[in-house]
Amino acid sequence: MEKDTSSSDVSASHVGRARQRRRPTEAIADGNRTSGPALLVNDHNKYRSMLIRTYSTVWMIGGFALIVYMGHLYIWAMVVVIQIFMAKELFNLLRKSSEEKQLPGFRLLNWHFFFTAMLYTYGRFLSRQLVNTVNSDHLLYKVVSGLIKYQMFICYFLYIAGFVWFILTLKKKAYKYQFKQYAWTHMILLMVFAQSSFTVANIFEGMFWFLLPASLIVINDIAAYLFGFFLGRTPLIKLSPKKTWEGFIGASVTTIISAFVLANVMGRFQWLTCPRKDLSTGWLRCDPGPMFKPEHYSVGEWVPQWFPWKEAVLLPVQWHALALGLFASIIAPFGGFFASGFKRAFKIKDFGDSIPGHGGITDRMDCQMVMAVFAYIYHQSFISPQNFSVEIILDQILRNLTFEEQKFLYQQLGEIFHDRQLIQS
Repeated sequence: MEKDTSSSDVSASHVGRARQRRRPTEAIADGNRTSGPALLVNDHNKYRSMLIRTYSTVWMIGGFALIVYMGHLYIWAMVVVIQIFMAKELFNLLRKSSEEKQLPGFRLLNWHFFFTAMLYTYGRFLSRQLVNTVNSDHLLYKVVSGLIKYQMFICYFLYIAGFVWFILTLKKKAYKYQFKQYAWTHMILLMVFAQSSFTVANIFEGMFWFLLPASLIVINDIAAYLFGFFLGRTPLIKLSPKKTWEGFIGASVTTIISAFVLANVMGRFQWLTCPRKDLSTGWLRCDPGPMFKPEHYSVGEWVPQWFPWKEAVLLPVQWHALALGLFASIIAPFGGFFASGFKRAFKIKDFGDSIPGHGGITDRMDCQMVMAVFAYIYHQSFISPQNFSVEIILDQILRNLTFEEQKFLYQQLGEIFHDRQLIQS
């Protein structure tokens, strides 16, 4: 027994020494693996992936341009389709087929909550446009006005129905999985659906406030990819190994300059700047607000004598576009970093594979969601008039008063105007 023990000790110590000793080839391999992240500059397949990515990008930009030309209602439909695909990708992350077989109808419950949230959100954002669309038909107007008035109660009742449905479907040995799915569904609605829904509010405030922020995110993404592709040497963040400081800085400068230039170009088209006050698809004509009226600046003191242009014509909205460009280049990319950390937590490369070279819909929309919320808040805080206007008061009258009350208000205003005319005469 002693002999066996000693021999085993010797062999164990020998194995321990052998494990500590590495061959030169192994050391080189490990060195390469830990020397740094796989940057695009060092990727041997980068040109093939770039070709696939470019091909998909051209198709997406072309399709997006066509939908923008078709109008506000079609863009809204596009956003809804994107939200459905994003929800589908995210619902599938925590789904287990073995558990689903024991819970018939549980997947339908997720979509019940999703469409309830959609009804609530878009009902709040688009109530004015909906009322303006049906105000010519008295019966339809009364029906729509009633639905808008009780919209919050209807949505709450639908949510409670889903809540009761969830409780009644709880099964032994599946409690943990079911509650995990319930929490996951609500996180999707809060973090994804709620944020992306601000995009629709931006669309009807004027396509400018949707198109410019969305374009800046696309420009920032493409510029970061190209700068990192050709110049990237310094890793930016561990969550996303292929992101570099060169790509980040180059994309930031490009995005801010693009914001200033694009605002001048887009701000000259009424189709983009006029707000849509109903759900029709007709062409828009409006008096451009002060943000979109050209202002002349003398630059003669700042340029040489031989320079042909002594005056610059700018739109006031261009200065606000710089704020959007700054946010799109510095803050919005953290939406992508958040998504990268999310994917690492679930040990997946992409959320889906619906877009060749890009991954899933969610992979393309991570920064867009952050940008949409900022664009909406910025517009409401610094662009939208804060005082009461005729449109705001009229909207409150149409939304909150019955037809008889509106007629009574009309008569009262008529009497007031008549009395004032008598006093003035």
